[in-house]
Amino acid sequence: MTRFPKSIVLAAGLASATGFAPLGLWPVTLAAVAMLLMLVRDADSGRAAFLRGWLFGVGQFALGLNWIAHAFDFQDAMPHWLGYLAVALLSLYLAVYPGLAALLAWRIGGRAGRGTLTLAFAAAWIATEYLRATLFTGFAWNPLGAIAVGTPAAAYSTWLGTYGLSGLCVLVAGLLWWLGAWARDAVTDKRGRDPAHLVAAGLVSLVLVLLYLGIPLRPTVPGAAVREVGPAIRIVQPNLSLAQQRDSDADEHNVARLEALTGPPTASPRLVLWPEGAVPYYLAEESWARTRIARLLGPRDVLMTGGSLLLYNKDRDLVAARNSVFALDAGGDIVARYDKTHLVPYGEYLPMRPVLSAIGLSRLVESEIDFTPGDGSLTTRLPGFGNIGVQLCYEIIFSGETVDRNNRPGAIFNPSIDAWFGAWGPPQHLAQARLRAIEEALPVVRTTTTGISAVIDADGRVLAALPLNKGGFIASRLPAAKAPTLFARYGNTLPLAFALLLATLAIAPRFRRR
Repeated sequence: MTRFPKSIVLAAGLASATGFAPLGLWPVTLAAVAMLLMLVRDADSGRAAFLRGWLFGVGQFALGLNWIAHAFDFQDAMPHWLGYLAVALLSLYLAVYPGLAALLAWRIGGRAGRGTLTLAFAAAWIATEYLRATLFTGFAWNPLGAIAVGTPAAAYSTWLGTYGLSGLCVLVAGLLWWLGAWARDAVTDKRGRDPAHLVAAGLVSLVLVLLYLGIPLRPTVPGAAVREVGPAIRIVQPNLSLAQQRDSDADEHNVARLEALTGPPTASPRLVLWPEGAVPYYLAEESWARTRIARLLGPRDVLMTGGSLLLYNKDRDLVAARNSVFALDAGGDIVARYDKTHLVPYGEYLPMRPVLSAIGLSRLVESEIDFTPGDGSLTTRLPGFGNIGVQLCYEIIFSGETVDRNNRPGAIFNPSIDAWFGAWGPPQHLAQARLRAIEEALPVVRTTTTGISAVIDADGRVLAALPLNKGGFIASRLPAAKAPTLFARYGNTLPLAFALLLATLAIAPRFRRR
């Protein structure tokens, strides 16, 4: 066995993070994963394989999630340096999942050929990435498949979902490893290697890489309805900093900014979209605030905006709140409401509040009142606009959990406050929203306070966008939905079945030998 310094594995993990937005250096990520495969096969024990996968994960998450440190710049109750500690601790935990993938792959195929190990590693990566997205409320940020966003390969998520796309990335990385080994052997083997074999390997590799890069597939269901024409939409990005949003003295300025960007009412129907937490008012209780907003709307307009819903007990004591999206019509009535279901621990609520408060950690969240999750309804019906799915902020990153399959919407609305996320977080958030559009064959419209707001069509293409830290609006039409993809019909059953198939192919040679 050749021993490698741990720094090499860590460096490979750091390099792999450059394939995600905003850098988008996906060939570097594939090369880094190929190196990880080589190092896992070289391990002399399961413990060594796990350590190599874990170190790789530490590097990938530490760089890819650097934006989390920026979030602590806005938390005056806690020291800002704690943000870097949070990134480090989160990376140490999340790296357990690639570590487990490496361990499982080594157990199945560590002593076998490169092909067997690659198949086993791809299967294990899909399974552990799915677990990362589901265990302990889940943290699905930056799945490996996200490096394919912007390439035709992303279309394979219509068959395999995001986690299956991640497994496909591992397979392509294994192909690069195999091709590199063939080239090395052809050069260094003194006995000579049949050139025809090397040429054949190169041609096969080229074909598979081209398949990865260039053949978009979109399976459809015959006879499924496809909406051809969408309504007018106006996406508002006010470019309000968190400091401005928190300053009660700036409330009037902030709302006036939203009003100015909304524009005058029109005779034709228009769906106006404001960001998460846009209004400082409690719309369910303050009718005057709803009346003020309604003056901006034409007779058939609807405005959707983020806000908070307060919850009281029978004695009218405030006990909790909900992070919500309110839909208002021209009469100032709330015609629909969505309450966020997938809340952020330590951001929107404090787990084990009595225990953590007792040791002084209640300062991790800004309020003494926790947000509580909604009822799980993902689709709202807007008069004149049909069914609209809503995913608040980072809810959009959870593959297979963003659409009600029994009440399929015509589009997904994703309001957010991305000012927390520094320079790297917003483009990563956008990339994952694009994956949801491709998987579900649904357009996604994003509006954020400081960017990146965007109109994304059902193929994941960004049709219009407002960049970071720039105020403005997008006047467009809602792109058409497409017929449901296989993933839209069967969800994460497909990537898990793909993982099972890969694992079966990896194990099959053992039974043949027996």
